[in-house]
Amino acid sequence: MSDYRIDTKCIHEGYRPGNGEPRVMPIVQSTTFRYESSEAMGRLFDLQDSGFFYTRLANPTLDVVEKKIAALEGGVGALLTSSGQAASLLSVLNICHAGGHVVSSSAIYGGTFNLFYKTMAEMGISCTFVNPDCTEEELNAAFQENTRCVFAETLSNPSLVVTDLEMFAKAAHAHGVPLIVDNTFPTPVNCRPFAFGADIVTHSTTKYMDGHAVQVGGCIVDSGNFNWANGKFPMLTEPDESYHGVVYTEQFGRAAYITKARTHLMRDLGAQASPMNAFLLNLGLETLALRMERHCANAQKVAEYLESNEKISWIDYPGLPSSKYYEMAKKYMPNGTCGVISFGVKGGREAATRFMDSLQLASVVTHVADLRTCVLHPAGTTHRQMTEEQLREAGVSPDMIRMSVGIENPADILADIEQALAKV
Repeated sequence: MSDYRIDTKCIHEGYRPGNGEPRVMPIVQSTTFRYESSEAMGRLFDLQDSGFFYTRLANPTLDVVEKKIAALEGGVGALLTSSGQAASLLSVLNICHAGGHVVSSSAIYGGTFNLFYKTMAEMGISCTFVNPDCTEEELNAAFQENTRCVFAETLSNPSLVVTDLEMFAKAAHAHGVPLIVDNTFPTPVNCRPFAFGADIVTHSTTKYMDGHAVQVGGCIVDSGNFNWANGKFPMLTEPDESYHGVVYTEQFGRAAYITKARTHLMRDLGAQASPMNAFLLNLGLETLALRMERHCANAQKVAEYLESNEKISWIDYPGLPSSKYYEMAKKYMPNGTCGVISFGVKGGREAATRFMDSLQLASVVTHVADLRTCVLHPAGTTHRQMTEEQLREAGVSPDMIRMSVGIENPADILADIEQALAKV
């Protein structure tokens, strides 16, 4: 594949049909694959050969989509998972075991926060949450001897904090650990975290990558840039007895991390995506660049309207010059951020509820980032399990409305907002 631009890669990367082969990537709906000898099968299980033998580990349909997403992010390899939550979990567990420690931005998706705060803590992995707007000194102070990774979101859900990727990467590397970045909201169309020092990227492919709300999935992408041979990651540099002593860094080089994630964690935990979901995801990826352009354009118009409306108490959107993240957004996401806007309606939570219930075109749903405009009250739904203090640290206020602006005609979206505000 030539070095095409990203919107061309969205369509063509990963699959190039040969003479007489299907024009569209086929769905290989098979759990297993036939081989002519036990020896050939055995070499696959020993990681001596590459190939497909069981869909939990690899499948031709998933392989195409993984290669496409890796190319979009500029990585050496990718692994599809059953959900974005599974991608976050596996990305950390791959290099951080019981007794380990994670430094994470506090402004992250509520489900990810609970994953780190409760579930991983129960697994023996501790986490220190830092304010994403912290100074470099404050960030460095959060590291411990047993820290094994740093986690952040490029653009946080739902507070829309823009993470200073270069500062977080610098701190992570100074302590000999990788920076893992969730790039779900901007997608690789609008942000390329590897270019700013990130080492691993995760996605909830359920959101913009799918774009149609038809599949749940996640993805981990390996940049191939981190040096794992610094003594902190023996799981990659010492023999894995469950694979007859394979040393991932020796046998797989730059792809050591993503290979271990597949052959070890996916083998044992089984959080694999299905071929049908991968097929549906690929359909979404083909129009990702087009949709992101429209999402951002529509969101900018809606944000400007809301900012000038007297019934709106506050608004967060990095595309507005008034946003504290405006300059940082231009640095890391020069072509736009995403279609999500956070704002408050005067009158607090009761007014917010009345506004959302009065919308006609937009829907109240537990979802975000598909082609239809939707709204949600994060404090009462996706972040409901968090305490008041945790909500403040995550930038989620009681009156916050998260609006995911779709790709409908912007005049219709604005008209719907206007009539709903008239009832507040």
